[in-house]
Formats: sequence, C-alpha cells, structure tokens
Amino acid sequence: MKFKYVPLLLIPVLLASCAGEKEAPLKTVKVERGSIRAQVPSTGIVEPRNRLEIKPPIAGRLDDVLAKEGQSVKKGQILAWMSSSDRAALLDAARAKGEAEVIKWEDVYKPTPIVAPLNGFIIQRAVEPGQTVTAQDPILVMADYLIVKAQVDETDIGNIRLGQPVNIELDAYPGRPISGRVEHIAFESKTVNNVNIYEVDIAPGRVPAFFRAGMSATVNFVLRQKDNILVLPLNAVKKIGNQSYVFVQKQKGKSPEDLQIKAGLENSSHIEVVSGLNEGDEVFVPTIKMIEKLQAKFQRRRGPTNPLQRRDRD
Repeated sequence: MKFKYVPLLLIPVLLASCAGEKEAPLKTVKVERGSIRAQVPSTGIVEPRNRLEIKPPIAGRLDDVLAKEGQSVKKGQILAWMSSSDRAALLDAARAKGEAEVIKWEDVYKPTPIVAPLNGFIIQRAVEPGQTVTAQDPILVMADYLIVKAQVDETDIGNIRLGQPVNIELDAYPGRPISGRVEHIAFESKTVNNVNIYEVDIAPGRVPAFFRAGMSATVNFVLRQKDNILVLPLNAVKKIGNQSYVFVQKQKGKSPEDLQIKAGLENSSHIEVVSGLNEGDEVFVPTIKMIEKLQAKFQRRRGPTNPLQRRDRD
C-alpha cells in the first residue's frame, strides 16, 4: 500500500482556503418610520406648448430686429422693421444722390412692421438687420409656455390621469426637482422601437429660468403617497404570490425564520409594513439559501400543482 504525503507547507494554505469559504455575516435592517411615494418613471423633452414661426408678410430686407432670445413679448408688440424689395431698391438708389434724398423717400415710403401674434417669449432669433428674406423665411420663433412632453408605455398609461402630480428633473440640472401636473394625454399612440407609447404633456407649476426647449428630462408620475408609516427596504421583503415575508430571529441563538407580514404601498426602494412588525424591529436581508428554503416551504403548503401528481381519491 502506498501512502501520499501532503507537504507541511501546504497546510496553512489549505486552512486559509477553508477559512475563506465561511459565509459572510448576515445583514440586518430595522423597521423605521418614513414616507413612500409610488411613481411611474418616464423620460421627456422640454418643448413649447405652442411653437410659432414668425415669417415676414412680404419679401424684402430687414431694417431692424428689436427682439432677442428669451425676451417676453406681448401680442401686437413690434418685433422688427423691414423694407419691401421695392423700398430697399429705392432707398439704395436714393443714397447715391445724398442724405436728403434718403430722408425724403424714407418719409414717403414707410417700412413694414412685424408684430407679435400672441403673448409669449422669443426662443429663437434667426436673422439680423440687413439680411434679405422671403415670405417663407422665419425671422423669429415664439413660444407661449414651455412644457415637458413625456413618452409613457401603453402598459403604464392606465395609471396616468389629467391633473396628476408629476416630479420633473432635467438631466442638465440634477438635484433640482420641479413640480408639475399632467395637462394632456394623447388619444393616439406612436410606435417607438416596436413599443406603443403615448405622449403626455406636463405643465410645470412654475417655469424656471434655466428651462430651454430641447432639454432632456426625467419625469415621475405620482400615483400615491403615504407619510409617517412603517417602512422597510424592498430587498428585506420577499414576495411569493400575494404574500409577503421577512426573516427574523424568533429565538436567541437560532437561525432566522420566515415571518409573514402584511405589506402595503411600495416603490423601487421601500415597502410599507401594514402589520406583523413594529417600529425598531430588526429583520435579516434574505440570502439565496433563505429564499430557497422559503419557496420550498411554500410549495409544500400548496401541494403538487401537476394534476398527474395528485392521488386518485375515488
């Protein structure tokens, strides 16, 4: 019989390897009081509610542009002055004869004003004085109010309603939330990446000065909110069917055991504890083994689901 010897130098390595295989200590969390806001997340773009391109009534040359980007204007306010093609040609010819001739024809042949058709503000100034334009060229672009146009999946559109509160956060300005409300829900869907979506208009309660058309936004439609309730981190609760379970140490020195609780409102991070636990109670964050043990226990309670596994009692 031959014997195999393990070198003594390998023994510490083997012991260290065995020690490394020990399970990490279980994590615990406590039941605390807090708030939960259930939300439907989505993305959107800042857009004008009504975008209006202001075009000249005639072809010609711009004499002066009085409005600038970001400026608030009122309906009927003069935004620019322009000369028709005939007036521009006449004035150019008069300049060859002297200043007096120019003044004479400027008084006889008045320039054409371009006025604001509605109350709002300028979001784009497309031309400068001296530029030649046609009746199809936009001179200025106006908007009456900036909103956020969000895209909502058809599976979530049933949770959206008019007047619903919404939290808005621009990607360019993180940490600066803006409150708004649902203003309009599209009646027709669009297909984006093979998914049916509905466009939802969200009107901010107050449009911040840093809002700009075209900015990307993250929006959260608020479904429900509860304050001063018992909450747990979502990863501390295991749901099986319609039942919710946590893991607690029922006896000191014993392994954690499952405990059924009644859960309520939840979001992506926390869940409400309606009954079964008290404030300050400590629960374990379940491991894979704990979850598998609970699932096996749940299956035994339900019994076999395959009809071929059931005994014939007739």
